[in-house]
Amino acid sequence: MFKIVKKSNKTGARRGRLKTAHGVIDTPFFMPVATQGAVKHITTGEMKALGAPVLLSNTYHLMLRPGSALIKKMGGLHKFMNWDKAILTDSGGFQVFSLASFGKAQDRQNKHGSKGLVKLTDKGVDFSSYVDGSRHHLSPEDSLKIQRDLGVDIAVCLDECVALPATKEYITKSVELTSLWARRSKAYWQKVRGTKPLLFAVIQGGLDKELRLKSLADLVSCDFDGYNIGGLSVGEGPREMYQVLDYLAPAMPANKPRYLMGVGYPENIVEAVKRGVDMFDCVIPTREGRHGRLFMFKDNADKQIALALKGKKYAPFYEQININNAKFAKDAKIINKNSTNGELQKLTRAYLNYLFKINEPLGQRLASLNNIEFYLELMAKIRKNI
Repeated sequence: MFKIVKKSNKTGARRGRLKTAHGVIDTPFFMPVATQGAVKHITTGEMKALGAPVLLSNTYHLMLRPGSALIKKMGGLHKFMNWDKAILTDSGGFQVFSLASFGKAQDRQNKHGSKGLVKLTDKGVDFSSYVDGSRHHLSPEDSLKIQRDLGVDIAVCLDECVALPATKEYITKSVELTSLWARRSKAYWQKVRGTKPLLFAVIQGGLDKELRLKSLADLVSCDFDGYNIGGLSVGEGPREMYQVLDYLAPAMPANKPRYLMGVGYPENIVEAVKRGVDMFDCVIPTREGRHGRLFMFKDNADKQIALALKGKKYAPFYEQININNAKFAKDAKIINKNSTNGELQKLTRAYLNYLFKINEPLGQRLASLNNIEFYLELMAKIRKNI
């Protein structure tokens, strides 16, 4: 299922191949986010042309709309969204908590269990739909059944993602609950017959080393197909995240893929790969694109990425331009000279600036295409330099 083909002799960086029902994927790789079954502004045909090997969708959103029963009736999520490569779905746990409008982390801790909000028990989580306010129950087994009905390639166990900062007492209880749900998920999965996705579990524990390693040990004892590093990029700074990866990644099973959830900016990805991470996802490319912020490689990008992966000091390898700035209003340069997309090679930055000025959705679409291509090319450069 997963095989390491090359490792750095300087850092923890590694290359591998992950076998899924819809093809073999070279690692490290980045998953563009198709939360509700669509990458914002971009078709699956365009995603395929850009070389995306896998998309990430969300169990929570798809169970609410249009519903897993309908998608299953339509032949599964691949046919529903016209995508013939791999799909990973996260469990929906993060969205259950993040969309509950808790506000501050401490408020969230105090309100767990309150009527009308999110109620956590050993059995699962009760919550209100952000769509229409209807009440729902999501158990570890429910989450996996939904993901199997969707027909995805990689499913993820239900977990509780803690917003930081949080007390150690609260994080401890959260780790215990996530471990309990993981054991129930594995027990359910062992009873399932027929075709089923690969099953990944989520390591939690906040910034506490003892709890992180406990969470990892609990999950490894169940022997999952892969392990996600959750609960980072949720309030802590990059340095704190790297400190967690420094001790956690080397302790993770070497023969299983390591997935850092929701990360991040290009430098975050390079630093995480250097520490041994294989898989990434993030909304940053399309979110930044919708606001007119475009990622561009500098001319020395390959050299700087190579230095980073060898553990050496490196200079910034990209720049981010805000096309909304007045200086681009008369800029006759094409949007991105290095793009493989015909429109990005022909249209000017002045035109793109104009599209954003008149709130034309085409501008957001072009900027998002640029950024998705950048992230996929970033991963290609990383793989080449390991």
